[in-house]
Amino acid sequence: MKNILLLTDFSDPSKNAIAYALQLFSNTECTFHVLCVQDSSAYITDDVVSQATTSLYDSLVNKNRLKLIDYVAELESEFDTKSISFKVIVDYDSLIDAVQQNVTSNDIELIVMGTSGATGAKEVIFGSNTLQIVRNIQCNTLIVPKDYEYQHPKALLLALNPPDLLSGRTATDFFQFLQAHTLKLHVLRFTEDTERQDVHDQDTDVLNTQMHSTSYQYHQIAQVPMVYAVGTYLQTHAIDMIGLFAHRETFLERLFLGSATTEMCKHAEFPLLIFHT
Repeated sequence: MKNILLLTDFSDPSKNAIAYALQLFSNTECTFHVLCVQDSSAYITDDVVSQATTSLYDSLVNKNRLKLIDYVAELESEFDTKSISFKVIVDYDSLIDAVQQNVTSNDIELIVMGTSGATGAKEVIFGSNTLQIVRNIQCNTLIVPKDYEYQHPKALLLALNPPDLLSGRTATDFFQFLQAHTLKLHVLRFTEDTERQDVHDQDTDVLNTQMHSTSYQYHQIAQVPMVYAVGTYLQTHAIDMIGLFAHRETFLERLFLGSATTEMCKHAEFPLLIFHT
């Protein structure tokens, strides 16, 4: 039984991401934990005055709980949920703390969330909710762009940075997902010129073993930013999803250099499946 965490604030992007997940995993036995977070930082003194006779829990949590229950009922009537069960969770906390607690306590394998992208320097420094989750929560994450309409995925593009290895737990998670959804694989390996043959041999040895008789495409790219190379590849190939391996980045790296994962999240036009290393 798979445990998947769905994040919602009842916005259109979050609802679209949840609809995508319900269709993607419609044939998988899983429990969807639907989480709505009442961010404690948004709580103001006026709330106490206007709700003087109501408990803090009632005023900040119960309303969203009822709204969430109604929303899940709508999902159950709209989508095929015969192999799916739901758990409704409302938390009064910071987003990161609430997500981390639920990932740990509910043995979450995947987080699903929507995004409308990020704009301006503030988002680069402090991060949108999506980037905050990717940077701070060590759990595989599926990010669905706003307005992306579900179509059954047939091909996935895996973009690999020089530190990324096709071995270990991260790679195992990736290949299991690939096989479960019968996806054709395209690989863009970004390398330094001096490493190209060694990396090619290592990668293709693993791919030939893992992919068995399934065909794949493999390309090496040097000295081209990932976001540009991926964008060009998407224009010339039928791709339905992008896979990335994410590494922890320091605040200074994020502030002055950014990262390929950050840039991909900010400019995503296809669903991004991020596997943490």
